[in-house]
Amino acid sequence: MKQRILTGDRPTGPLHLGHYVGSLANRVRLQDEYDCYFIIADFQVLTDHLKDTTKISENIRQIVLDYLSVGIDPEKSTIFVQSMVPEIAELTMYLSMLVSIGKLKRNPTVKEELAAVGIKENEMSYGFFGYPVSQAADILIVRANLVPVGEDQLPHLEQTREIAKKFNHLFGNVLPIPEAKLGEFPRLPGIEGQKMSKSRGNAIYLSDSPEEVAQKVKRAYTDPMRLKATDPGHIEGNVVFAYLDAFLKDRAELKDLQNRYRAGTIGDVAVKERLTVILNEFLAPIQERRREFEAKPGLIGDILNAGIKRTREEGKATMAVVREAMQMDYKKILNK
Repeated sequence: MKQRILTGDRPTGPLHLGHYVGSLANRVRLQDEYDCYFIIADFQVLTDHLKDTTKISENIRQIVLDYLSVGIDPEKSTIFVQSMVPEIAELTMYLSMLVSIGKLKRNPTVKEELAAVGIKENEMSYGFFGYPVSQAADILIVRANLVPVGEDQLPHLEQTREIAKKFNHLFGNVLPIPEAKLGEFPRLPGIEGQKMSKSRGNAIYLSDSPEEVAQKVKRAYTDPMRLKATDPGHIEGNVVFAYLDAFLKDRAELKDLQNRYRAGTIGDVAVKERLTVILNEFLAPIQERRREFEAKPGLIGDILNAGIKRTREEGKATMAVVREAMQMDYKKILNK
């Protein structure tokens, strides 16, 4: 039997090249070797997007299209929406009883998210504070064995492991202890050199037109100390070369461009024009597949309904053993 993997995205908008390099390409490879569950975590959008929920439905649709266009196959993988699997919410409630406030406060993921959205600790909602418990339930509801993470995400997964271990200590060996599937998940910078983020508007999306890609690449951060095209340039911290490194398959050409840039024999404009061509060539087949999927009425709904049904079946099986272990299976009372 294949080992099971759980990972996914929050539906805060369409996916971008950073998602592809950092996660999506890896998921396409994983689905041939593992039993993959990909969650669209709409509950978790509410932690910092509660004032505007109008776009969530369309964002879910766009994410599914992005998944399909890059090669995620619903015949191989399960795609589901978090809120449509009520068993997750039930498991979240049980697991929340196993985690202290102190533990949650020390979770570095919570601290990072607070800083990212600019929320003060005393203004944090109960749902925001407890979302690591919700994430643990996402993983454990399908009894995932592995979670793909980089080393910086290990503390988050460790919280899930601690919760599962405590449950098993109290109620028996019921929940799997998920392991990290470590890998190198490179992070592309945003076009201005900061962390790529939808809210900053510094991302190149998988669905961007060739014209949009060209305009964004023109704004990309290069070497601020380089005043003329003939000045020697720096590769380190140069966003254009970070993207070339990620998407230029011809490594000899990449090395040549790097050497010419350092020597001052090629300018920023020429390098950006080459990057624009490379990115648009990469995105063209993805966008062609996207158009094909968009042209099929009902396809997104069919995929999600099938994924939700499959996940609920797994969730019901998990909750049956959880309730029994906790002595909270009331069939004897209710059947009298």
